[in-house]
Amino acid sequence: MKYFQTAARMQHMTQAAQRLHISQPALSKMIASLESELGVKLFERTNKTIRLNEHGKHFLSKVDIALQALEDGKRELQDLVEVPSEFITLDVRVSSHLLPGLLAEYRKAKPDTQFHLLQHALPGDHAFEFDLCLSDGAAPPPDCNSVALLREAIVVALPSEHRFAKRDRISLEELKEERFISLPPGKSLRETTDAFCRLAGFTPHIQFESDDPATVRGLIRAGQGVAFLPAITWGGSTGSDVVTIPLQEGYCERSISLHWPKGRYLTHAAASFRDSTIQYFAELASAYSNS
Repeated sequence: MKYFQTAARMQHMTQAAQRLHISQPALSKMIASLESELGVKLFERTNKTIRLNEHGKHFLSKVDIALQALEDGKRELQDLVEVPSEFITLDVRVSSHLLPGLLAEYRKAKPDTQFHLLQHALPGDHAFEFDLCLSDGAAPPPDCNSVALLREAIVVALPSEHRFAKRDRISLEELKEERFISLPPGKSLRETTDAFCRLAGFTPHIQFESDDPATVRGLIRAGQGVAFLPAITWGGSTGSDVVTIPLQEGYCERSISLHWPKGRYLTHAAASFRDSTIQYFAELASAYSNS
């Protein structure tokens, strides 16, 4: 069932075999044996490609339920007899710069907790392969319970000698001739800020792409461009030689939320970390508002 599930999600036999650490012929033989047992074909095959047919889609929905029920049963038993979970799987789609502080704070009270961090999930990875997920509130993973953690303004970061560095506020339109240092395409913050610029009537001129705070700060400091940054979660990554100016447009903000799959057993460890994360972000927002 697990072999079928993986092949069905990826719809690529060779890649599925690599994920499962078995040979491609062995996986093909197992799938063929399963189809023979069921008496129906589950995939449409064309040369080296495979695609779930209607029978396969229906069967996958039942396999997902069955395998998840078995996994939940294992987790519940471990909690009942107080066997610690092997790890908490945390899918981090935003605010990865806060991870060291967030994890260090939690491990002060729970030093034995282990984490499996997902930061570059592959296409075909299933939404339920995480216990908890940090994401942009505007793009939550499907079929999840959610709690809002933080709402923060998007500001523009400039070199301290920039002509706008002494301003109290800047409009988006005033930035249309600037060179930008931006996150790579596909990142939620990049999609958000690109949309802001479109609303202001221009497409930002992207000079550099990077999601590393130290690199972004260095490029701004060197006069290589300006950048849109979240005021709270990236605010501490600028430094005295880089200034941040609020944007005039009130809609320039983003939210961060925490999610966990519906219908899946949440272990005591994951629930504890969820509550700790909510508290961590609340204290972060409070510290920022008082600064």
